Amino acid sequence: MADDTPWSAPAAAGPLDATVRVPGSKSVTNRAYVLAALSTGPTVVRAPLDSRDTRLMLAALDRLGAVSERVDDGVRIRPVTQGSGEVGVDLGNAGTVARFTPAPAALGSRTVHFDGDPAIRRRPVGPLLRALTDLGADIADDGRGAVPFVVRGHGHLRGGAVDLDASASSQFLSALLLAGPAFDEGVTVRLRGSPPSEPHIAMTVEMLRDFGAAPERRPDGFHVPPARLARDEFTVEPDLSGAAPFVVAPLLSGGSVRIAGWPTATTQPGDWLRSLVAELGGGTVLDDTGLTVTGGDSLAGRTLDLHEVGELTPVVAALLCFADGPSEIRGVAHLRGHETDRLAALATELSALGGDVTETAGGLRIRPAPLHAGTFHTYDDHRLVMAGAVLALRVPGLRVEDPATVGKTFPGFVPLWERVVAGASPGDDGDDGGPTGTTDDG
Repeated sequence: MADDTPWSAPAAAGPLDATVRVPGSKSVTNRAYVLAALSTGPTVVRAPLDSRDTRLMLAALDRLGAVSERVDDGVRIRPVTQGSGEVGVDLGNAGTVARFTPAPAALGSRTVHFDGDPAIRRRPVGPLLRALTDLGADIADDGRGAVPFVVRGHGHLRGGAVDLDASASSQFLSALLLAGPAFDEGVTVRLRGSPPSEPHIAMTVEMLRDFGAAPERRPDGFHVPPARLARDEFTVEPDLSGAAPFVVAPLLSGGSVRIAGWPTATTQPGDWLRSLVAELGGGTVLDDTGLTVTGGDSLAGRTLDLHEVGELTPVVAALLCFADGPSEIRGVAHLRGHETDRLAALATELSALGGDVTETAGGLRIRPAPLHAGTFHTYDDHRLVMAGAVLALRVPGLRVEDPATVGKTFPGFVPLWERVVAGASPGDDGDDGGPTGTTDDG
């Protein structure tokens, strides 16, 4: 499908009956790749997401000296090696790559030039670059605190204690914690401001422990002592945030959808969707094989604080447009600094289709209003493609702009969605259930 061809997203003709298998978590995949690159020996990362963002991460680590190769059901990554000369890293529009790779660059011996898509230049990185500089990194950004920037590696990083304002992105904190074991003195991060998406921080801490580090949570932040990371193999969970459209679909169309492989215990923010379904009148059953979601009789308006699960806002906002009462989404002001200004984009696009959606200081206010067909613009944002798909369930004739941008985190989303809405069950054996291998605050 050409990038400039809008997608005629399907409307639901009746209750759904489908089983899907979503690809691996982008957040977990890219953290695992970084930890593998900083380990003392090779690591095989199994069932990873294979998407633009994860390929950008592998390419960036390769430029830093961590060579990777494809193996059965995964990727083998060798530790970062010292080198010399100047190299360039393409960040694309991947926040995890922009935030997680400068520290490994500072630990190497190369001069690394970071740049990417025009959109990445608008995404915040300044607090992280300042913290790395305070910890001994040699970074040149012309004082802008933004992409592009240059990291001059000197073979090690002193580390120690640092103050960090992570209110714009939890990835700033995760970036320091992931690399902390490789710093001479480890790292002690004193937080100034409350970071969003606590589940992503918990994910980082848990994965550090999986690789042999000993992170500690303190009243004012975190401490990670020096450690030799090592892990022979690591398996990536399915992406629960990428599953969001499939989880909420029965609430609008009736019937049921089963997401195969949903973990019974996880730190992923997307697991909150189970609570959302219950609050909105649907049903969920979680067992060792996956999660089954069943639609309810009606959809009531709600006030929801999504501070910890902000990446789900586009899909949730689309869902709430069909509630029978007013709704408000709070706690997500930080979404103005994501792939696009997600709050402005959602208010603009939902209102253009007849919705009554306005921005607030910290989110969106949504009032019931009939929607009509039109083109839903996606601003190069994968989450907005997913929101458009959800809208189309109840809005026949809706066209979603640039559906290919969903490949950032979920290659194959469009054909998989079409099969689900058509009522066909793609199966749960991994052969025809969409791609394997997905997504941001991440």
